[in-house]
Amino acid sequence: MTPEGLSEGARDPVPGASLPGTARVVIVGGGIAGASVAHHLAEQGWDGIVLLDKGPLWETGGSTSHAPGLVFQHNASRTMTRLAQWTVELLSRFGCYDAVGGIEVATTEERWAELDRRWARSRGYGLDASLLSPAEVADRVPLIDPELILGGFGVADDGVANALRSAEALTRGPIADGALSAFGSCEVTGVRVSDGAVAGVETPRGFVRADHIVIACGIWGPLLERLVPGLHVPLVPVQHQLAYTAPLPELAGETHEIVQPILRHQDHSMYFRQVADAYAIGNYRHEPLLTEPDELGGSAIEAFTEGDFQSAYEEAGRLLPPLEGVELVRSFNGLMSFTPDGFPLLGESAAARGLWLAQAIWVTHAGGCGRVLAELMTHGDARVDLHECDPQRFDAHGTSRTYARLRGAQGYREVYDVLHPRQQQEQVRGQRTTPFYERQLALSARFFESAGWERPQWYDANEELLTGDEVVPDGRWAARYWSPVVVAEHRACRERAGIFDLTPFTKVEVSGPGALAFLQRLAANDVDKPVGTIVYTAMLSPRAGIMCDLTITRWAEDRFWVVTGGAVGRHDIAWMSKHLPRDGAVRFEDRTSSLCCIGLWGPLARELVGSVSADDISNEALPYMRAGRLDIGAVPCRALRLSYVGELGWEIYARSEFGRMLWDTLWEAGRGLGVCACGGGAYDSLRLEKGYRLWGQDIDEEHDPYEAGLGWAVRLSKDHDFIGREAAAEIKERGVSRRLCCLVTDDPSVVFVGKEPLLAGGSPVGYVTSAGYGATVGESILYGYLPVEFAEVGTTLAVHSEGADHPVTVASEPRFDAEMARLKDVAPAAQPAA
Repeated sequence: MTPEGLSEGARDPVPGASLPGTARVVIVGGGIAGASVAHHLAEQGWDGIVLLDKGPLWETGGSTSHAPGLVFQHNASRTMTRLAQWTVELLSRFGCYDAVGGIEVATTEERWAELDRRWARSRGYGLDASLLSPAEVADRVPLIDPELILGGFGVADDGVANALRSAEALTRGPIADGALSAFGSCEVTGVRVSDGAVAGVETPRGFVRADHIVIACGIWGPLLERLVPGLHVPLVPVQHQLAYTAPLPELAGETHEIVQPILRHQDHSMYFRQVADAYAIGNYRHEPLLTEPDELGGSAIEAFTEGDFQSAYEEAGRLLPPLEGVELVRSFNGLMSFTPDGFPLLGESAAARGLWLAQAIWVTHAGGCGRVLAELMTHGDARVDLHECDPQRFDAHGTSRTYARLRGAQGYREVYDVLHPRQQQEQVRGQRTTPFYERQLALSARFFESAGWERPQWYDANEELLTGDEVVPDGRWAARYWSPVVVAEHRACRERAGIFDLTPFTKVEVSGPGALAFLQRLAANDVDKPVGTIVYTAMLSPRAGIMCDLTITRWAEDRFWVVTGGAVGRHDIAWMSKHLPRDGAVRFEDRTSSLCCIGLWGPLARELVGSVSADDISNEALPYMRAGRLDIGAVPCRALRLSYVGELGWEIYARSEFGRMLWDTLWEAGRGLGVCACGGGAYDSLRLEKGYRLWGQDIDEEHDPYEAGLGWAVRLSKDHDFIGREAAAEIKERGVSRRLCCLVTDDPSVVFVGKEPLLAGGSPVGYVTSAGYGATVGESILYGYLPVEFAEVGTTLAVHSEGADHPVTVASEPRFDAEMARLKDVAPAAQPAA
């Protein structure tokens, strides 16, 4: 007998076939994730695809085998929502999906406010969503007690996927066409790597030579770390409770697998789905039960821990009265993969060229994940922003088993919690601190974590700068994890000078006889400039997406610094490393930890630095976008004359061991000038006033430079060819259909947090990418991509937030110092007479 929903012969699709000696790609893992990758690679024209599973096909024993298949598409992440939407499209084509709708209910005011935010985001993300009254929920889910809920949030085409049948269906066509060979009971026992690239896999049935390997084996993924030096699969298997009831009289005679909408009761960390005349109940409301991968057998199912289910069982009967006291005919703890941040591991590993990960992928996103990974493997890029899923996002700080276990367990606890985008993890903190950390503690810094670094968001010591007229965001949600001190620090930087800790910047030194050609091949701007020049540039994907956004400083004919954001550093390093020449002509050194950095900016910055340095820092000696060496007190430094906050000043770099003296020297010299230690909150609001884009929010690989307003930094005419050049030229020629626009609210106290929908006549036309309060201009500023017909300055739109639509207007940008007089320290052009 085959597993539920599978066709005869599914376990052995090609009886008697022998394992091929060569393949273009070997996919390790035959669950729905591996099947989706195989299907989409075949769609991209690949052949020579080999899929291996340690268990029988398609009864993998992994999470696919027991997944209840609920597909709730909405996610706070637009990328994850998009992946879910693609999954629905794909599985619907194969008849493996029931679009019965999904409903999330609220039993508290806090949850009801969260459902309003979900509804708002869903509109901006293109989901068919609605808010429902208790009566409307009960009309769709007759078993529910409407008296217990405040309402619901529904998505019309949420539903249930049959995971096992999907895995078979996705591979049936490629097998029939000869593009795919699939083998069960064939465990991978070794991975060969040659000259930094994968060479093939070893199995008990022989060696398969391959140019690519995809690891898609779910909870067993970390076991492959021992097969490939340098491979990290930071996930932990966590047991999750699922129980099936006996038939319910209220559903007597029902033969369809599922008719009623799937249901989430997140105030009690539970979900429900109909199973013909019975119900399935899922429960997250228990302490995480972690299992190490090497303790797993061949199954992803553990014994049911009945005591953990008691609270859920009672709540199920309260919310859905027909479930009160019902017999449970099947119950178990099923293992699921949790990464430290809850996102998948999707992309190429740094351990070897051609080694790809498709890990920690739930059924909800499996179709979309397979699609984008196949695009990456075929074209070198994807048509969606994947930085949240990048396997390289965990620097050395996030690769230990302790980190994976503690963060993964917390992710399980919080899976249904109401989480604010600025809310911080509390587990494994203080791992990476800068040389200024003790000085920041003395100023009562409020820290946030980025790429493992502890970074000040603001300093409570600056409360003494408050004047009482600071605009406070109008709304509890926007004001959460925020302080008016941010406004005070913002003003201090604009009016005097601010010290910012930029040590977490990713700093890479590129040198050698091939350094210039290497960077010219990657950079869309022209970096062949005189020594001492700083160049702002994007690095484009083959289809002209903005893969990286950074600066390149030339220190010598054959030596450069590449500086990029700390949060995206591993992503950018992976992109650059992928294109390094193999002849040794380029040396590539990550100097992030060896160099500290202070951003010192403001109208008094030159006076401050001049008081502790004998070097010439005048406009003539060190103009805007130029770099040089200088001593600050006794500390030898390098100074880059540029600014992300739009003020005169420098990024000042020194070796980390000099960091404390560098801070103390500038701090003592600046006290008489009113220098202020400023945090990340002010850093972000200052850059918004200047219209500077933030990679991962405003720009990413999904957006091209022309729609992002960065076409001026693309040098199509430069002598050296660069990745994405042809695609960029085509985009410039045909024009764009959307533009990144600056908008301001009518009421400056209405401040957004990001991802709210942009509405024209009540219909969504985009969503907010960045938002904040510009304290200098006294405006609530936001950015978002708009169709060109709505992108003209003066166009009025609305943004839905905290239960209401708020008017906004497309505005010119930047909102502050459009002539860049402050940055360049020059007198502004004379204004025409009125």
